[in-house]
Amino acid sequence: MTSAAAAANVAVIGAGISGAVCASLLAGRGVAVTLFDSGRGAGGRMAQRREVMEDGTELRFDHGAPYFTVTNDEVARVVGGWVARGIVAEWKAMFACFDRATGKFTDFEKEGSTKKYVGVPGMNSICKSLCSEDGVVAKFGVTVGKMDWLQDRSSWSLASLDGKDLGNFDYVIATDKTVASPRFSGLTGRPPPLDLSLFPRLSVMVQDIPVRPCFALMVAFSEPLAMVPVHGFSFNNSDSLSWAFCDSSKPGRACVPPNRQSWVLHSTAEYASKVINNIGPRKPSVDALAKVAEELFREFQATGLSIPQPIFMKAHRWGSAFPAIAIGGDDKCVWDKSTKLAICGDFCASPSIEGAVLSAMRGASKIMGCLNCPSGL
Repeated sequence: MTSAAAAANVAVIGAGISGAVCASLLAGRGVAVTLFDSGRGAGGRMAQRREVMEDGTELRFDHGAPYFTVTNDEVARVVGGWVARGIVAEWKAMFACFDRATGKFTDFEKEGSTKKYVGVPGMNSICKSLCSEDGVVAKFGVTVGKMDWLQDRSSWSLASLDGKDLGNFDYVIATDKTVASPRFSGLTGRPPPLDLSLFPRLSVMVQDIPVRPCFALMVAFSEPLAMVPVHGFSFNNSDSLSWAFCDSSKPGRACVPPNRQSWVLHSTAEYASKVINNIGPRKPSVDALAKVAEELFREFQATGLSIPQPIFMKAHRWGSAFPAIAIGGDDKCVWDKSTKLAICGDFCASPSIEGAVLSAMRGASKIMGCLNCPSGL
């Protein structure tokens, strides 16, 4: 650790996988990291949803990213460390494609052809573990509402959405793509935290990143789906469903009683866009989500796969979670050295967990370079 690293303090906005990796890498080099997230805990799209049925039975669903793959050597080394720590395991599952038009499964993928990784015991385990490392102070339930660059002090002043002072920071890493987007206003009624009129170089890149919305359907059955020969499949020729995964088949998932199955299905972006256009950008009502759940489940039953009545069913909206483009170029992140601001996320590299991790590694490296630390990332 250099004295510069020990003296530096960094704010990380967002506790999804990009924010968690940035925080962990910097804290591991002795940098003081404060991490802010508007949610109740770490995870972002790698979140796990806990639901309790009427009889008190607890259910858990990975309702965002179902798994991830790795092709990049740098990311593979990081993931290898997570496997060694027991927070990641390989999901050895057979996948296929279901053609809605013919009612048949095709393209059965050979087991092990591409390694699929999952967090253990939930997809959020990775972010939770990284955010609780020494040197990381995680503040959940805090939405950053204002980011002011103090030129005379060469530092950032952050304030929450309700106007509370969150402190001054030498560097900021923003991993939330709405930090400068009009979508922030649609969700909160306030202007976005980062005023891009003051940062013309950044405004071209980060103003409004196009996204693909999606609804997730979490559904549990009291018996296995006997006519489904795989643990995951994509849909062809479906107007509303894009894929389905048997969540309870992942390693480290406790399922009581053992014959119960839980599944997560994701809608198509087209279906989600149509619904959101009707109900607006704000958080959907319970009734609106119930209607979505019924529509998506009807489509699941229409497959002819003898889908039984569920013992639990609920929908979740991912309004702007999945980016449609990558803006980071070769750097895999957006870096403004003059204001010591890094913007990282899968929207900077490639729309995947691997892209998010790689972008975080690049963003952390930029800051370590300024602090004259051997990056070694």
